[in-house]
Amino acid sequence: MFAFFVTQKSFWKSKKEIINLKIMRAVILFFLMAFLAIQNIFYAQVTTSEIDSIIKHTFKEEEPGGVFLVAKDGKINYRKAFGIANLELDVMMQPEFIFEIGSMTKQFTAVGIALLEEQGKLHFEDEIVKYIPDYPTHGHKITIHHLLTHTSGIKDFTKIKAINDIAEKELSPVELIQFFKDEPMDFKSGEKYKYCNSGYVMLGYIIEVVSGQSYAEFIQENIFKPLDMSSSSYASHNKITKKRVSGYHFKGAFVNNKYISFSLPYASGSILSTVDDLLKWQMALETNTLVKQKTKDKIFKNYMLNNGEKIGYGYGWHITKIEEAISYEHGGSIFGFKSMAVYLPKEKIYVVGLSNCDCHSPTSIVKNIAALYVKE
Repeated sequence: MFAFFVTQKSFWKSKKEIINLKIMRAVILFFLMAFLAIQNIFYAQVTTSEIDSIIKHTFKEEEPGGVFLVAKDGKINYRKAFGIANLELDVMMQPEFIFEIGSMTKQFTAVGIALLEEQGKLHFEDEIVKYIPDYPTHGHKITIHHLLTHTSGIKDFTKIKAINDIAEKELSPVELIQFFKDEPMDFKSGEKYKYCNSGYVMLGYIIEVVSGQSYAEFIQENIFKPLDMSSSSYASHNKITKKRVSGYHFKGAFVNNKYISFSLPYASGSILSTVDDLLKWQMALETNTLVKQKTKDKIFKNYMLNNGEKIGYGYGWHITKIEEAISYEHGGSIFGFKSMAVYLPKEKIYVVGLSNCDCHSPTSIVKNIAALYVKE
């Protein structure tokens, strides 16, 4: 009898403890959810307000504009358009509009090379004469790696005075390489870092030699199509591209951008895209959809010169810091347009801005927005 009483008492005590524990857990969960909800609401309001103020300082309602997007963990936190897409028709900017992205094209060229490397069709350490046999290397060993990292020593063709003579001509990649190949080297390969569009022109041509496709076809079939980047393409003045914005310069007043043949920027700067497609691109890289982790580690490595000095550049991306956070970033500038994108791999923050006037650079804006998220 006594044993039964003790057992029954213990049973009710145990049951009471279980009930109290459940109540305690429910209360904790309630307050935690309430705290997170309040925090998220406050965070979203503050961030949106601060981002608006940063952008509106540069992008005015009655001027050529831009589009900005911020994503965390692949989810869009901010996406807005500012200003005017076409001054002559008075068309307001929309978030889905298409821009020339200039040198952000280099990311796609670098990954194109990486895809071919994964397929065993080339190697980063291959010498360029393997694919361009008649290129004068002046006794230097110039590799694909040197082209990717801007350490080749080859002169940037955009710095050659005679470039104005060919600016409007339709040139094949071979003809464009012919334009600069006899220029003296700036330095011995691997000894210095110097940003060089010529190197990425040569990489585009190497893609064509190895793949048997044009650069435009290769990028379309191996990157844009698999990632459903339906608003991205290799630029053309002849093809009708719906939702493409007009580009502008400012020379005391806004004027239409100068004409340039897209065969000149080629694989170093001739891609059209949108902020939405560029987010798809970044997430594909983050999730190893296109290239393996081992390859991605090579793409986003901060490489060194022959003397061991780091250059702050990988394969198609600058490797730097924002508020002590590692940042993978690149901008673009082409007549009438500027672009900038930053990815913080640890924080998983992506910020991209596209502008349709080369008078309005999104570079500092994008970096300042990224810094807001790091601080928060």
